[in-house]
Amino acid sequence: MNKIIVFQTDFGLDDGAISAMEGVSYQVSYDLNIRHLTHNIPQYNIFDASYRLYQAIGYWPKGTTFVSVVDPGVGSDRKSVVAKTKNGMYIITPDNGTLTHIAKHIGLEEVRLIEEGSNRLKDSELSYTFYGRDVYAYTGARLASEKIAFEDIGPKIDVDDIVTLELYGCKRIENGIFGYIDILDVRFGSLWTSIPYKEFIDCGFKIGDDILVEIFHNDKKVYSSKINYGKSFADVEVNVPVIYMNSVYDMAVAINQGDFSKAYGIGVGKSWTITFTK
Repeated sequence: MNKIIVFQTDFGLDDGAISAMEGVSYQVSYDLNIRHLTHNIPQYNIFDASYRLYQAIGYWPKGTTFVSVVDPGVGSDRKSVVAKTKNGMYIITPDNGTLTHIAKHIGLEEVRLIEEGSNRLKDSELSYTFYGRDVYAYTGARLASEKIAFEDIGPKIDVDDIVTLELYGCKRIENGIFGYIDILDVRFGSLWTSIPYKEFIDCGFKIGDDILVEIFHNDKKVYSSKINYGKSFADVEVNVPVIYMNSVYDMAVAINQGDFSKAYGIGVGKSWTITFTK
């Protein structure tokens, strides 16, 4: 453990929830180094929570503890778990699909149930709606500060038994490739697809190519145009679309200094698909 604890939630910053989680953590150990991934996950959006963890986790020091709380089933019989990843990180989260991208792209070495009887903030036993404070931040702080060992948090469960979300991936089509629009580069409205760079390159696409991009919503075509494939946004003029490889090595579409999603009314998820063809 390295005493770093990183919080991610869908709580926002408009009230005292995050401060309460920090306070509980510092009560456990004032030596903790508390950091934040994001608190702007769309409410109840487990897929985004899973993706954002994957986006960031590989860049933190080995032994970092993550607490991710996007928990639409709070207070129900959904499980609470702590996972040890194959790259040496620890994630405390509801077992609701939040570990999906980590399990696929990084791998989980071991998962344990959180035994709530011994891993809950004192005098919080009657509270059922703030597990982020009462169980997850408290347990995360104890783990990160080495006041409890990973093995002592609760019984081991089979890694294959955790809840995972369906990931849709991509497939080759005639003269190109088909995939899904997984998520946005939120501030800038860029479309991040499910198409890995390697799969894209294997289609024969090269930097500088003008590629036909077609976007569909529930199989209805909503966008069709040729777009240049560049290394970065600056490879095209301002307000011009560009295809590029994003920071997690998947293919993306943006407008240089614009917002592709807003400009063309493009959303994300299973109903939004995209093709790149010659």
